[in-house]
Amino acid sequence: TDGNGSRLIFVFLVACAVFALGLSGAYVFSAFTNPLRRRLSGLEKPTEWKVTDISTGKLMDKNKDEHSDRYLSKLSKFVLPHNDKEASKIQLQMVRAGIRSDTAIKTFFALKTIGMMVIGLVVMLITRWLPELSSTQILLYVCCGAMIGFIAPNMILDRMEIRRIRCIRNAFPDALDLFVVCVEAGLGLDVTIQRVGREMEVSHPELSAELLLVSSEIRMGVGRIDALRGLALRTGLDEIRGLVALIDQSVRFGTGIAETLRVYSEDFRDRRTQQAEEEAAKIGTKLIFPLTFCIWPAFFLVAIGPAILGIMKVFE
Repeated sequence: TDGNGSRLIFVFLVACAVFALGLSGAYVFSAFTNPLRRRLSGLEKPTEWKVTDISTGKLMDKNKDEHSDRYLSKLSKFVLPHNDKEASKIQLQMVRAGIRSDTAIKTFFALKTIGMMVIGLVVMLITRWLPELSSTQILLYVCCGAMIGFIAPNMILDRMEIRRIRCIRNAFPDALDLFVVCVEAGLGLDVTIQRVGREMEVSHPELSAELLLVSSEIRMGVGRIDALRGLALRTGLDEIRGLVALIDQSVRFGTGIAETLRVYSEDFRDRRTQQAEEEAAKIGTKLIFPLTFCIWPAFFLVAIGPAILGIMKVFE
């Protein structure tokens, strides 16, 4: 009876998953292939126009983004989180990972849902070639596969965020030196931001895109400090947050920005030197584990192995 109950529960869950997958696929297919909807969308927006993405400088099709947003918005109420705090956290992670599309958060949660269903179905199909598994084990494996499909997009997003933040952190010392050189040469801060962004397009494209975005916001009328605070929020670096605070204080109290940048550059260089010395001091402790588990056994084998073999021969 317990086996029959587990089997019925498993069949019911599989049927619900297959029905939901088929219904969503049919709905998306009909939305893309329905000629009436295509004609109505063409009448609503007869002209196609393109705009420039200020973060990448490339042309993007606005109508294509609006069409995809229209299709995703119909399914958003089923996949998007109802908690605004969670949605804001995911959106901030996407911005720090370099993803700034309007439909990014909808696509992200749609991928989580699709991945959960697809991997669960794949695991279920694989278990059909393993007849020795019971229904409870199959249900457990399907649930584990669905959980992996649900968590995998978050792990990929975390890796993308960490990688981009690391690239921006490595590029920040060079940008800070260029800031000092440009400001001391007589350029204003707004022109300096634009010039440094253009100079770093090849060597450090991530930080270059952020600086060009700040320059575009300033030209559009956003306050300088507000634009720089947005830069600190998008990058998530304490170094940039400290630089923005110093520039804000320099503007408020009327001190020279060039002197402020030079003092911060020297202090930042000292902190990086201290951080490097700290990491170097930790090497001795970190080497204990590879020495213990990898090098010392081989050393003892080479050094003491012949003596042990000689003793064994004597006792034979």
